Amino acid sequence: MPLDAATLTGVVSELRPVLEGAKLDKIFQPAKDELLFQLRTRQGNCRLLITANPAHPRLQLTESRRENPAAPPMFCMLLRKHLTGGRIVAITQPPMERLVDLTMEALNELGDRVELHLILEAMGRRSNLILTAEDGRVIDCIHRIDPEMSERPVLPGLYYRLPPVRGERVNPLDLTWEELQTMFLQAPPERKLTDWMLDHFAGFSPLLCRELVCQSTDGVDTRVCQLSLCAQGSFLNTLWQMLENIRQERLIPCALYQGGKPKDFSCLRIYQYGLSMECRQYPSFSQMLDEFYADQERTERVRARGQELIKTLTNARNRAARKIANQERERAAAADRDKYRIYGDLITSNLYQMEKGMDKLVCENYYDPDYATITVPLDPLLTPQQNAARYYKKYTKAKTADQVLSQQLDKGRKELDYLESVLEALSRAEGEKDLAEIRQELEDTGYLRKKKTTGRKAPKRVRSGPMEFRSSTGMRISVGRNNTQNDALTCKQAGRNDLWFHTQKIHGAHVILWCEGGQPDLQSVTEAAVLAATYSQSGEGSHVPVDYTQVRYVKKPGGARPGMVIYTTYQTAYVDPDKKLAEKLRIK
Repeated sequence: MPLDAATLTGVVSELRPVLEGAKLDKIFQPAKDELLFQLRTRQGNCRLLITANPAHPRLQLTESRRENPAAPPMFCMLLRKHLTGGRIVAITQPPMERLVDLTMEALNELGDRVELHLILEAMGRRSNLILTAEDGRVIDCIHRIDPEMSERPVLPGLYYRLPPVRGERVNPLDLTWEELQTMFLQAPPERKLTDWMLDHFAGFSPLLCRELVCQSTDGVDTRVCQLSLCAQGSFLNTLWQMLENIRQERLIPCALYQGGKPKDFSCLRIYQYGLSMECRQYPSFSQMLDEFYADQERTERVRARGQELIKTLTNARNRAARKIANQERERAAAADRDKYRIYGDLITSNLYQMEKGMDKLVCENYYDPDYATITVPLDPLLTPQQNAARYYKKYTKAKTADQVLSQQLDKGRKELDYLESVLEALSRAEGEKDLAEIRQELEDTGYLRKKKTTGRKAPKRVRSGPMEFRSSTGMRISVGRNNTQNDALTCKQAGRNDLWFHTQKIHGAHVILWCEGGQPDLQSVTEAAVLAATYSQSGEGSHVPVDYTQVRYVKKPGGARPGMVIYTTYQTAYVDPDKKLAEKLRIK
């Protein structure tokens, strides 16, 4: 899902009227390769996101919230020193290049106005963010590149040079209609049209090339030799119209979704996948990129910051699952214990015909309705009485093992259930505070060692509130972020008559619909159930069962793990998770 130069042209054309003349109020660096500018524009305040992440480099206006580190990184401090209070004078993009230059005007230490450039190179694994002075010298960059790493070093003090052009590709915007026709006539007959465009034109992604071919021919793998004269004209007209749209900045933000999950995006409508993918058109590129990357980036941030927690929880869960499997096998073996008691009884009742040294006893089984003959194995080194005692002892041992294993299995299943619930809460964590609260919970339950403190004061416990929502009719809805918040919401904060929601037999958040002495309307009840389904393990499913009842019927058993409750007198609603509805109802 690359941000190709054509799509970047659409982004820049959208941002230019908003950003030019904007004043930089605040600068943040939420991640190591991500910047967030708080701007004042003629239209009002906005936030500009610029990221040099190799997986998804881009710039856009954003509405999503990002948690900032407690101490700003050095690059952020440098930008604050040079750019805070300055203005964006211009935003430019070299034609069909994945590069954007933000020209800034700011005051230096002497109070003189200086021109600075913040350059985003959105080039995959070579992506970078570079701050340069007016004379072109690099002040600093987010990824320093020394001469051993590349023939084009990027280091403080060196002059900035544009990235080299790869291969012999040309800027298609510079071509005339006649030049485009001439290039096409020289194309190798066996060459695929998609590959020919990728080889000769800069700025096009494979997705865009396939779509241009699809819209003008019968498929995406069409070769030059397969085109009739009429088809050649259709292909060249489609390509020329695309180039005109780029020149005139008439581009359409569209994203592809498969099964509700984002797959790719482009600057024109995509038809090549037919009904196998949904093509969503957006009012702006910024809105498209915000929605496209929202879940992916949150998951990446949680995975990066919570790696220790994920590893600890995964190991503990796997260990508990293995222990349960072993205990179930042992219990299955103990279930056949009655045969040992029967063997002992048969030996005792046939002592008169037995003597030491026998290796088996063949007798009638009076426990069988048909008195069938049975063979009882014996230890020839033991007397008949000792053989009987040995079987009685094995029966007693198996009976005791069954009772103990039953208790241990119940305990193990509860532990596994708890660990699964913490992993589910971890997958919904949105920032460092959520991770810190889950870490505290694991320390309290003994899965993580508490950090030793050298001072007298214990470290301050992290306490964050639940997610807050407002239903379409105005009723307040609260959703717990983790087991600690679930306990606090259900057992301490909610009133007896408030409604409690939770997915049926599925790990998820506790959801409270605050009735405040009144009767909840059906719309609010439905939306609270949808939130419970959305923030659960079945968040990607459909027709999810959600139980709901008044808080008075929800109890926490003594000694239960955090977040574990029992409830009675409930109703069940079947709803589909809806992330868009959750985002719409959420109070930010």
